[in-house]
Amino acid sequence: MDTITWNEFEKVELRVGRVVSAEVFKEARKPAYVLHVDFGEEIGIRKSSAQVAALYTPEDLVGRLVVGVVNFPKKQIGPLMSECLVTGFANKDGDIVLCTPEQDVPLGAKLC
Repeated sequence: MDTITWNEFEKVELRVGRVVSAEVFKEARKPAYVLHVDFGEEIGIRKSSAQVAALYTPEDLVGRLVVGVVNFPKKQIGPLMSECLVTGFANKDGDIVLCTPEQDVPLGAKLC
C-alpha cells in the first residue's frame, strides 16, 4: 500500500451532500444512475454517475446523504460531464454500498 502525507490527504475535499434527484443513466455501459447531489451553498449541486443500481433504486437514493469528492476535475462519462465522485465500498459480491454519514450533518461538511 502506498502512503501519502497528511498534507496530501487534506487536499481531498470529501464533503457531505444530499441526493436531490436520481435517474437511470441509459447510455452507461454498466448499470448506473445520474445523481444530482446538493453539497450546500458554498459548492452547490453537482452531477455524478454512480454504479449503484444493483443495491439501490432511484427512489431509495433521493433524500439520502452521501459522501463525495468535490475537487476532482470534471470527467466526461459518455454524454454526461461528471462533476464529483460519490464514494462507496464494494461488498462481497462486488456491488457498491454508498458511503454515508451515520447521523445528519450539514450539507457541505468536510470529512475530518
